[in-house]
Amino acid sequence: MEVKRGRPRKNVTSPKVADFKVKTVQMDDLTFNKNLFIPMKTKTKVDPFLSSEGGLMPGTNIVFTGDPGVGKTTVLLDILADILASGKKCLFVSGEMNAIDMVGYCKRYPKFGKLDILFMGDYAEINPDTVLRKVLQTGYDCVMIDSMAELSDMYVEFYGGTGKSNTNKILALLGEHNEAKNDSKKNTSFMVIQQVTKGGVFVGSNKLKHMTTGMGHLVMTEFGRFLYFSKNRRGGNANRLYFNLHEHNKVNWLQEEAVNGMEH
Repeated sequence: MEVKRGRPRKNVTSPKVADFKVKTVQMDDLTFNKNLFIPMKTKTKVDPFLSSEGGLMPGTNIVFTGDPGVGKTTVLLDILADILASGKKCLFVSGEMNAIDMVGYCKRYPKFGKLDILFMGDYAEINPDTVLRKVLQTGYDCVMIDSMAELSDMYVEFYGGTGKSNTNKILALLGEHNEAKNDSKKNTSFMVIQQVTKGGVFVGSNKLKHMTTGMGHLVMTEFGRFLYFSKNRRGGNANRLYFNLHEHNKVNWLQEEAVNGMEH
């Protein structure tokens, strides 16, 4: 008699259809707060890259990745500080730095000193979800997070579980504030620094991908540093925007170049 090798086949049964209703919508039937369509401007060359309206749109989420040392934190803080200068309420959530670390940044970029900053390391013994919820509850127009990986690690340390499951906890909170579920009824926008592998592959949960309005990339080559978007649901310039960090108190946005131009 022939003996079959390998794992025994499992009996597969069809799952039961969940007892819930699926609702479709027609966009003509929906109404929105008109403030959702007024961009938050930096008044710099980066505005048309953030959206086709020219600025960061309320209630959206932009994830930024980048090469080590390219200036991710500096560039995003520059954008955040310029949005603050336009009259918006802004917050920087740092999972990596402390107040002493920020001194050097503020010497080169004094405008960073006017930002509200939450140093998560100052609350290492407290539930990070409680800390984050409490600071966001007042309501901000724009929040920068550096980085999602650091926040997720703090959640894992407190709750256990995986990085993915804890990232989803954070994203659920961000989603609440996208929808203006805070004391000021502000549709908060988030700019989030996220890690990629050495090969440039996105690291993160599928939920983060789905919630991402735009995917910005900061790249450093022998020809210089540039920002470009591989995805932006709100339109925006798809070219490369070159920059350097040589100026005092501002990122120096330079020329743009078509993506089909010089190869790097």
